[in-house]
Amino acid sequence: MRNRMLIAGVIAIAVGLAASSFVYKQMRQVSVAAKPAETGKVVVAAVGIPLGTRLESNHLREISWPGGEPVAGMFTRAEDCVGRALITPVVQNEPILEGKLASKEAGAGLPATIPEGQRALSVAVNDVVAVAGFALPGTMVDVLVTGSMEGRGGNSQTITRTILENVRVLAAGQKIEQDKDGKPQTVAVITLLVTPDEANKLAMASTEGRIQLALRNTIDTKRANTAAVQRATLFGGAMPARRVQPGPQPKSPAFVVEVIRGTKRENSTFSPGS
Repeated sequence: MRNRMLIAGVIAIAVGLAASSFVYKQMRQVSVAAKPAETGKVVVAAVGIPLGTRLESNHLREISWPGGEPVAGMFTRAEDCVGRALITPVVQNEPILEGKLASKEAGAGLPATIPEGQRALSVAVNDVVAVAGFALPGTMVDVLVTGSMEGRGGNSQTITRTILENVRVLAAGQKIEQDKDGKPQTVAVITLLVTPDEANKLAMASTEGRIQLALRNTIDTKRANTAAVQRATLFGGAMPARRVQPGPQPKSPAFVVEVIRGTKRENSTFSPGS
């Protein structure tokens, strides 16, 4: 009897130890799973900021970011971004990345937004040329020019051709100029991002001809390579022959013929048709 009780006690102790071990392992797994993930900081825009703006502390704020999910070019401290200019606009809460900032030596404003090897060239426009105000910063346009071209024999003809395609609008605004009487007038201005060769073409076109902007979809980067249009082609077709009303026909001059009959000579006058 005593042996049976001893065996029962041993079994109870073993079962208790096994149960305790199981409960301990489960509680440990729960505590590990409940452990919070590591977080860090990322710098974002506190407000919407236009391109060319030199960043200040009130433009930025730091928010929590998963420590194991870094973003290439991200900043973890706002002071590392202060004093640098944006080369692209950002919206509120958008992360500030290295690729969106000009170098520290580039300064601020429009010059900071011009990539190396390119130029910003401004041309005067009107509401029609500026596509009714839809040519805004960041949009893409084609540039057309209309002017006179000297043809054969010294004759000039009007022609329109596309000289630039898929050009980015950097800025759109107004400036004050004087008219021919010296009075100030407001002139709309569009600033385009071009290469040095394109800048030469655009300067010549705006001086010697009339330019027109054609707005295009920003994701449409294909070159159309359109043919030039001549005025004679646009309004082609031979001019109809002008009908001439019949009138009195001019009389042909009379002529004199010398007639010899034997030894006698005489002149006779004849008229055509007689």
